[in-house]
Amino acid sequence: MSNKKKQNLRSLDPHYEREKKRYGHPLPSREYILQILKQQGIPVAERLLQKLLSITKKEEDLFNRRLSAMMREGQIFRNRKSDICVLEKLDLIKGRIQGHADRFGFLIPDDGSADLYLSAKEMQKALHGDHVIVREIGIDRRGRREAAIVEVLESCNKQLVGRLYIDHGILSVVAENKRISQDILIAQEHSLKAQAGQVVMVEIIQQPGKHTQPIGKIIEILGNYTAPGMEIEIALRKHDLPYEFSPDIQKLSIKFPKNVLKKELSGRKDLCHLPLITIDGETAKDFDDAVFCTNDGKGYRLYVAIADVSHYVKPHDLIDREALNRGNSVYFPRRVIPMLPEVLSNGLCSLNPDKKRLCMVCEIQFQANGDILNYSFYPAVMLSHARLTYTQVAAMLDDAKSSEAQEYAELLPHLQLIYKLFKSLLKARKKRGAIDFETTETQMFFNDQGKIEKILPVQRTEAHRLIEECMLAANVCAADFLQKHGQTTLYRIHESPTPEKIDTLRNFLKEFGIQLGGKNKPSAQDYAQTLLKIKDRPDAQLLQTVMLRSLQQAIYSPDLTGHFGLAYDAYTHFTSPIRRYPDLLVHRAIKAVLKEEIYQPGDWREFGQHCSMTERRADDATRDVESWLKCFYMQDKIGECFDGVISSVTGFGLFVALNNIYVEGLVHISELPSDYFHFDATKHVLLGERSGKQYRLGDRIHVKLVRVDLETSKIDFVIAESEKKTRQSKIKGSVKNKKPL
Repeated sequence: MSNKKKQNLRSLDPHYEREKKRYGHPLPSREYILQILKQQGIPVAERLLQKLLSITKKEEDLFNRRLSAMMREGQIFRNRKSDICVLEKLDLIKGRIQGHADRFGFLIPDDGSADLYLSAKEMQKALHGDHVIVREIGIDRRGRREAAIVEVLESCNKQLVGRLYIDHGILSVVAENKRISQDILIAQEHSLKAQAGQVVMVEIIQQPGKHTQPIGKIIEILGNYTAPGMEIEIALRKHDLPYEFSPDIQKLSIKFPKNVLKKELSGRKDLCHLPLITIDGETAKDFDDAVFCTNDGKGYRLYVAIADVSHYVKPHDLIDREALNRGNSVYFPRRVIPMLPEVLSNGLCSLNPDKKRLCMVCEIQFQANGDILNYSFYPAVMLSHARLTYTQVAAMLDDAKSSEAQEYAELLPHLQLIYKLFKSLLKARKKRGAIDFETTETQMFFNDQGKIEKILPVQRTEAHRLIEECMLAANVCAADFLQKHGQTTLYRIHESPTPEKIDTLRNFLKEFGIQLGGKNKPSAQDYAQTLLKIKDRPDAQLLQTVMLRSLQQAIYSPDLTGHFGLAYDAYTHFTSPIRRYPDLLVHRAIKAVLKEEIYQPGDWREFGQHCSMTERRADDATRDVESWLKCFYMQDKIGECFDGVISSVTGFGLFVALNNIYVEGLVHISELPSDYFHFDATKHVLLGERSGKQYRLGDRIHVKLVRVDLETSKIDFVIAESEKKTRQSKIKGSVKNKKPL
């Protein structure tokens, strides 16, 4: 076929010009390939498709790559004859596999439709996280849609962390991620001479198939399972957390100056004379924010100075790409995985005392009642006059004659003024109707061997809340500023509860004679008023827990849908660019507006989804580490009895949180007194069929520790004998007093 005729055929491609701009040798676009396949109305042999699209011999390799990419993304599919089909023409469904520790799994469809059940037999063909095509094959015995895996489009598990087991000379690795239930076979020559029980990193060299197990080779030996810090090493790899900076980034980091340069001060306000101070926890090393407050007529003027990370981290440079990849810093017990290299996070960007630092300032003018009157943003240079802790500030505010107050006598009046502003902000918060749940945070204390010595609750003082209110005010101003100037950004959004969760909550509260206002669409203020009504009840913790669980998870998004929990129409994150990538994007957007420019980093929605994912990833990893450490802490307490509270009720048992120890474990349903127990999800209760015995969320309970499993990070309890006797006597008494029918 002549080049002229081929060119004419290509010109029929509606996306030809786009392809021409992208590639030196343009091929038919994906859309045009799909169009031609659909026009044929039947599966098409590859040779015929090449002829229809005038693919030359020289183009065949490139064309095959395009077809392979389309297959990986599930746009087309090869049948048993290797003919090419349009996937949407087949009764097939694309999605991601979500594995379960009990070897079965589910397909989470890409189109958002209902999940499909995958049997243990089907799960032998793929691994958790893989992108696959399935065919719906019917309904299982529990009434669930069931599917069979047709094709694995993309295997997402290239490497994994696990423990090596040797059984009769056969080596296999059991993944730490319990959603991956298949053992990875290891050949002796690929073992690196690792010993049984050691934690290793494995590269999968053969993915599972219909008749084959996954095969891998050990690429790193991490060490013994119980070695100090091993729980963090496992979590980093299990959750694919980036934890090392590349040599190129390390070389780039060395080039940063140790201090602010004179040439960098141009165009910045000099705030070094203002007694700005940082207030953080005792162990903090990266200081994002500093505050100062002064009187402004009858109101207040608050300065919130935030580290100007965007001055040093430029869009799309190596450090920026790595920061985006990480999304946020991850805080483990005794170890931090920073978002930025330490030269920035703990040095040049950290607002360390008595060091000149570049910052972005939100200067806010408040009325006496705490309402925001005006605000402005600008780049500045500052000097932190003190690095204070929450404990120190709480002591100073509590007693003006304390040793802390005497040591920082010059700063005390400024702190007292911020405290007065804080009181006004609290009133404004209450008026706004923000939800304020009372939760208990804990801190682990470790011995010299790196194991938990004790777990204590963190005392949340007014110093914590003072800083929190200052940061909230700055974040609200940032959101308002960008919104008013039409600059797209990442908002921190918290959508209102779903109608289903509202109905479930209302039905639960009705059992206790409590009514949630707001009819079908309660506001944050309705929640806040209900919390106020129940705060003095003996079952307040139970009611609050159920109310909290009805709320959705906050995420990052360019959609301006508001923050339900904080009762803000527009809210973003501006105050922590050292440890959160969304804040860095917000800083760049503000700077663009100040220069009368538009900041366009790329697809804002993709940024939001990615940063929301990295946040969840960090939470999951830290939860894993804390769970393992708590298991290790409880090892020598097997056989002991504890008082606790039922923290969660499920169809398979009760989770119990121990009083004063802050460790949670399971009482399996089979360990409950002899009866058939039925789970009521609405009432959060397990109800005995014959005895009428109830185990409800929030009930006090006495349990005995019987098992601690370090491999699965699970703690098992049984009902203590004293508890059984008490409950049995109550049941007998109630049966005795029953009148005959």
